[in-house]
Amino acid sequence: MLVSGLVSVALFLLAATGVSGFSVTSNNKDVKVKENMGTDLTCSFSGDFGSDARVEWKFKDLKGSQVYVIFDGKPTGPYASRVTMFGSTLRFASANRRDNGLYDCEVSGNSQFGEVRVKLTVLVPPSAPLCRVPSSVTTGKAARLSCHDSDGSPPPKYNWYKDGVLLPPEPHRNSGFKNATYKLNTDNGNLEFSKTLKTDSGQYICEAVNDAGPPQRCKGGKMEVRDLNTGGIVAGVIVALLLVALLAFGIWYANKKGYLPKKTESKPKPSVVYQPTSLYGGDDEDGEFKQKSSFVV
Repeated sequence: MLVSGLVSVALFLLAATGVSGFSVTSNNKDVKVKENMGTDLTCSFSGDFGSDARVEWKFKDLKGSQVYVIFDGKPTGPYASRVTMFGSTLRFASANRRDNGLYDCEVSGNSQFGEVRVKLTVLVPPSAPLCRVPSSVTTGKAARLSCHDSDGSPPPKYNWYKDGVLLPPEPHRNSGFKNATYKLNTDNGNLEFSKTLKTDSGQYICEAVNDAGPPQRCKGGKMEVRDLNTGGIVAGVIVALLLVALLAFGIWYANKKGYLPKKTESKPKPSVVYQPTSLYGGDDEDGEFKQKSSFVV
């Protein structure tokens, strides 16, 4: 088992490096096609693969997931209606943006194995990107402007304009932007300021660019950098104190004029002490019992 495994590995390495007497190649390893148009991914092989050489195509998308396109000589379910095989060539009748990725043509037979990888890029022009620009920022605080387009293929690059002037991605390399405080990521479209300055105020517009069509811009927005309004804060505190003082005065005046209900004084309840009547002695008026007469039989 160990020997056969080593042999298989050796054959694979020989096929990959092209040292052996067989090879798998493509005349175009970087295919670009407009969306909804047809295209071919070519694959050819030579060498001792035998008459029953097996050709399979696998697809790996931009997220790394891998599926079969051609298995056992036939297109798999998701591709059956728009993919066909001509010899070992994979033909798309209509490519769409979901087809972006890497395609591996694998050829095996007669204990031989070889493969070639082809990259497919479906060209889709960018749409007007979605931009977010904060309308107001306090001087010295951080700010982030974002821009994104989900339609363009290949994924677009992003440019930002301030008051109609293109912002360079590396401002420290440009003499006119030496004092700039921003960082621009052309891949994800984020324009970030670590500490905003008054001079950062302006109208900002983002642009999405790729090779599939003309650039597209968003409507953009105006960002205004303002100093902290200490005068307004002090005025607000003074107004709040005046309101509290006015409320306290109103309560005092209403109480003085008797407008507020007074607390009623509670009278103490009389205490009742039970005194039992004596059965002997005392007079009648006190309710005590006396024998008035005797009974003689």
